[in-house]
Amino acid sequence: MNNVLECVKLTKSYRKKLVLDDLDFTVPKGKIFGLLGPNGCGKTTLNKLIAGLLTPDSGEIYIDGTPRSEQTNRDIAYLPERTYLSKNDNVAKTIEYFAEFFDDFDTERALGMLKDLSIEPDVRMGTLSKGTQEKVQLVLTMARKAKLYILDEPIGGVDPAARDYVLQTIIKNFSPESSVLLCTHLITDVEIVLDEFAFMAPGGKIVISGVADDVREQKGMSLNDLFKEVFRYV
Repeated sequence: MNNVLECVKLTKSYRKKLVLDDLDFTVPKGKIFGLLGPNGCGKTTLNKLIAGLLTPDSGEIYIDGTPRSEQTNRDIAYLPERTYLSKNDNVAKTIEYFAEFFDDFDTERALGMLKDLSIEPDVRMGTLSKGTQEKVQLVLTMARKAKLYILDEPIGGVDPAARDYVLQTIIKNFSPESSVLLCTHLITDVEIVLDEFAFMAPGGKIVISGVADDVREQKGMSLNDLFKEVFRYV
């Protein structure tokens, strides 16, 4: 199986408003894949469907060739857009929770990433800035040995000076047997790490996809420039 993720004719609506429209979508194994689109185009809904937090109206989701289920959920590490960790616990206690809950959680790797970010384990989550809380969430996600890492706006609340480190953390902490689905509208900041990409338009349709290097070599433009061209009249 060459695809870690495959979505087939996926449809989802809220109160008769169509959010995903007959979506076909794949993420190859061993790749950092950018799902790129403006806010409100359905990226977060798609992420929640893949992670098993929502149920599609129709369509199928396969994780490493297996229909999505409670069993395949164990193969997915999901970083949501919003902070969800308890502000009353310190960072070390939060790591303990994750180690108890996830069999594939690597505590030593998590502590090493925290040290690189100069985040003390005994600091209470509620005293950290929003950006630092998001860094902790990224550490907790990437410290798992998952097949698919879903990262929803992982640098949205992080200061520009720390974004390079966050992206390097993503690159260094997934194996060739896994993949990263990186969802964002901040294309300039992330395109340097992307192997493949897809642009999602409002209404939940993929309008263009491909290999990131091919865009630069064949079209002579960045992904951000292509994005501006594609969505100029959307």
